[in-house]
Amino acid sequence: MNNKLYNILLVDDDQVDVMNVQRAFKKNNIQNPLHVANNGMDAFDLLRGTEGRQKIIPTPRLILLDINMPRMNGIEFLRELRKDPVLRFISVIIMTTSNDDKDKFEAYNLNVAGYIVKPVSFEKFVNAVSVLNTYWQLCEMP
Repeated sequence: MNNKLYNILLVDDDQVDVMNVQRAFKKNNIQNPLHVANNGMDAFDLLRGTEGRQKIIPTPRLILLDINMPRMNGIEFLRELRKDPVLRFISVIIMTTSNDDKDKFEAYNLNVAGYIVKPVSFEKFVNAVSVLNTYWQLCEMP
């Protein structure tokens, strides 16, 4: 991605986890704009500019997605995302507390770029975000 800044969408209903991601971005000096949605339906509103929400422009290149959310959980969101002819190519990395193999299989069957079980300590979380940053900086997108 040539170290260009691109939009990232975080989809997570837990405000503590959202704050941890924001803090981990700051600790790792990640400058990418981070947009936040509280569940899958809110995420689609931001991606499509529906329900009175302003569309994220340009479309995010990466979505950090929790699984356990109200209204539309992460797996339901992934199913709909992969059906959308415009949005289906967005890279998705699962960041969740769910260590359930069923969730992992479903996520990988829906072409996620990775599945991360959120570390318990903030230090480990900061390190995980650092590795993710290196990964998404190395990945080339069309």
